[in-house]
Amino acid sequence: MKLVLLHSPLVGPATWKAVAPLLQARGHDVTLPDLSPIMAEHGPYYPALAEAAAAAITDPVILVVHSGAGALVPSIAALEAVRGTIFVDALLPHPGESWFGGVPEQLGGRLKSLAKEDRLPPWHAWWPKGAMERLLPDRTAGAAFLAEQAELPLAYFEEAAPDIPLTTPSAYLRLSEAYDTDADAAEGAEWPVLRLNLQHLGMLTHPQPVADAIQLLAGQL
Repeated sequence: MKLVLLHSPLVGPATWKAVAPLLQARGHDVTLPDLSPIMAEHGPYYPALAEAAAAAITDPVILVVHSGAGALVPSIAALEAVRGTIFVDALLPHPGESWFGGVPEQLGGRLKSLAKEDRLPPWHAWWPKGAMERLLPDRTAGAAFLAEQAELPLAYFEEAAPDIPLTTPSAYLRLSEAYDTDADAAEGAEWPVLRLNLQHLGMLTHPQPVADAIQLLAGQL
């Protein structure tokens, strides 16, 4: 089975580097596109991110998307053949709406206040002191993940996602309570849903159960 593991545009492909070899050992053809260079350029961002992800697809695949990468799925599927999508603690697509439009006004206002010359701090710098250490107690895995992060363009968060509906068969893997609402919506749409009581970066701290869940959901798609 061909799997494309897609990281959030806010971070980097090290997100998936602990899970990828586990899936490869089970016989899956696994690809990890790097979307980071797109975020260092000028927008519009959604089409460029979708094109970068689609460039890694040569045959029908199952997309496995984490966090903010969920919003890219309809645009990717419009370019290349996608057999299905597994959303892993991921935003559901929001056609026609911006990232800021889908988050609480208080969070959006706080992030805008952090912007300097139309750039936001790296994702890991958004959170209170000690938050990353709690999420990533393994210094080796944490160092690789943090090293890939860079300042982010404010324009990405203000840009409306392309008005393209989600048409691919989909499943949802919930890792943290923060994504209960998205998992509930997936259940309401009658998608296969699995819930693990880990945390948002569970693929780095607990790669084995995450790989197990991905394989199970991929089989259902």
